[in-house]
Amino acid sequence: MFTDIHTHAFHPKRAHHAVAHLNETYQVHCVGEGTVEDLLAREKRSGIGRCVVLCAATTPGQVVPANDYAVSLQRAHPEIVAFGTIHPGYEAWESQFERLKAAGIRGLKLHSDFQHFRLDDPRLSPLFEAAQDEFLFLFHIGDNVPPERNPSCPYKLAALLDRFPRLRCIAAHLGGYRQWEHSLKALVGRDVWLDTSSCTPFIDPALLREILRRHPQDRILFGSDYPLYDPGDALMRLQEMAGLSDAVLDRYCSNADALFGAQGGA
Repeated sequence: MFTDIHTHAFHPKRAHHAVAHLNETYQVHCVGEGTVEDLLAREKRSGIGRCVVLCAATTPGQVVPANDYAVSLQRAHPEIVAFGTIHPGYEAWESQFERLKAAGIRGLKLHSDFQHFRLDDPRLSPLFEAAQDEFLFLFHIGDNVPPERNPSCPYKLAALLDRFPRLRCIAAHLGGYRQWEHSLKALVGRDVWLDTSSCTPFIDPALLREILRRHPQDRILFGSDYPLYDPGDALMRLQEMAGLSDAVLDRYCSNADALFGAQGGA
């Protein structure tokens, strides 16, 4: 099954505000409305049968509502695999892990830049220790600042992989949004999945091809980053910039079967 591993869809009451925030933060013009209905319609037009919707709590107080929404999404839409979230400032994280597992959610999204902590925050260690055999993590990695100032740079994730060798994780944006040279040094070739979201509008084509060439082909996942980009447009740009054959592009869209199974479900 073709999977879009990296999307966002917001509660109807928040969608307009969330899209405006993305436009301002990343200086882009989101093509999507940010709603589940618009997301699923665009995925269907693109030939994609399953999408991962990522939820993240920007404060500890948002952990429960964010996970409420993730659970409701996955229950309501068979095409969606929802990822819940956690925050190191949320003390009852063990109960959230149990709740998410009981609801069939096996993924967690961390966006430390938006959540206002660093990936090397020591408060995360017991969470990773407890979750590394139970959950798949998707980490936002990188930003348009030097790695030492970035809460989520490729080197911080590489250090986590060293400390928690059983940690299963996806490094978003090919392992480092606007930090692809550092991703090439720290993450490419390692036992980590890389997703392609929000890369092609910014990355040098030669660097894109080098990352894709040097990373295990079964560990590359297609991601659109909807609502920033349309899934069909993202597929076309990736294929054209990287010079991918149809077979290779299809493989990137199908590699998530190893994570979720060919017929969906986390």
